[in-house]
Amino acid sequence: MTCAELEILLCDYVDGTLHAADRAALENHLAGCAACKQLAEDVLGATAFMGRAADVNPPAELMTRILHYAPSGRRAAAEERNSLAPSWIKRLFGGFVQNVLQPRYVMGMAMTILSFSMLARFAHIDPRQLRPADLDPVKVWQGIDDRSHRVWDRTMKYYDNLRLVIEVQSRLKEWTDQDPGTASGAGSRNKGSQQ
Repeated sequence: MTCAELEILLCDYVDGTLHAADRAALENHLAGCAACKQLAEDVLGATAFMGRAADVNPPAELMTRILHYAPSGRRAAAEERNSLAPSWIKRLFGGFVQNVLQPRYVMGMAMTILSFSMLARFAHIDPRQLRPADLDPVKVWQGIDDRSHRVWDRTMKYYDNLRLVIEVQSRLKEWTDQDPGTASGAGSRNKGSQQ
């Protein structure tokens, strides 16, 4: 038996509902594993502590209070009929709006709008100039594909240009490091000829 299997069977062992073969295997593992033995002792101690706790009876009026504050189906329907005039939203839409304005639906609608706006921005679709033909999935996919290819091409061009710039800089550095006297001599000759 492994430690993981022991953890699964430990509750049944503590409750005394474990089969004899599993109980023998579990006790055999406890004899050889100090960590599992400590875990079993902790669980047995915790259950013994909980068993010593006194039983608490709820107050007699608790059930009456619960029934008073939690209206039953018939009572809630009667209160709704007797209430003042329903709101104009309920009268107009018959409660449909209240169901739609639940947090899960509102969050779902917000996420849908956000997703579409992100896709439109990536595909360079201006929402102010949006036409039904622009929502064609083929057009949207082509826009995304075109944009991704342009980004890739720009990246590769930048990388190639960067490599060229580094090569030019390294060659210039090599030339200046090879003959520092020639550059200073040419500079002094130019000064003399200007005067």
